[in-house]
Amino acid sequence: MPKPENVSTTGGPYRDIPVDWEALEDAFENNAPEVHSYLHLVAGDVLRVVDGVADPQMHARIAADPTYLRIDPVSSREQYRWMERFIPMVENPELAEKLTQAIDGKGAFRRFKDVLMAYGPERERWFSFRSERLRIFMEAWLNAHALNPVARPVWVPEIPPKTEGAAAQPDAGVGASAGAGATTTREPREEVAPQRDMRRGKSVETLRKNLRDIADALGPRDLDTLTAFAEFLKARRAARSFTHHYEHPLPHADEEPAPASSQEVVSGEVRSASS
Repeated sequence: MPKPENVSTTGGPYRDIPVDWEALEDAFENNAPEVHSYLHLVAGDVLRVVDGVADPQMHARIAADPTYLRIDPVSSREQYRWMERFIPMVENPELAEKLTQAIDGKGAFRRFKDVLMAYGPERERWFSFRSERLRIFMEAWLNAHALNPVARPVWVPEIPPKTEGAAAQPDAGVGASAGAGATTTREPREEVAPQRDMRRGKSVETLRKNLRDIADALGPRDLDTLTAFAEFLKARRAARSFTHHYEHPLPHADEEPAPASSQEVVSGEVRSASS
């Protein structure tokens, strides 16, 4: 999201930040009053603190740390408007009527999702529409705080250099059968790390989709249990990440960040790609 002349709407210069979009999106859509999310202005990670779970002193230290910026999530009213704007886009009159009835009264968000469960294509359209609305909201928030999102650093494994003659090692079995003086050359193996990384990425996406489908199919009581457990796991990870941050502090926003190393960028809640 480059800005013209690198000057914000507030008159100050923009600050480049490697935003974790997935973690930021999760923080903006979770408007539970007991959940507080912060964006690290150097690393671009998102830290989540849950009242009653996290250490109150840790919460106070985060709020007082200038390298953390409090994230204001999208209000329930604004997310309700998204449902109102989506319904006129539905071409099926019967489905549009069901959705209109679903958003009337308390529990509108849950009923809206329940109706879409039986309409796969429209359900996917809703997810795309909602993600786009959320992305626009996040970009406006970043712009208001003079933050320019840039690509996050990618961990690349170091490949040991090949020694001379390594590709021409004799094959003992073949050489022996061909004769005492005969040798054969092994063809170099193709690098499979990128393919393995690609398969791992696809596996994560599949698991995420399956988890979303399972959550949508759960009843209210089971969903509350699942949500509480997920918040506990996130809070525990956030506490570990925060402790690590103060044991190994990152440079402040006005300092030049250190060159990227070959180590993987890991974040708690604070998440790097997914939590």
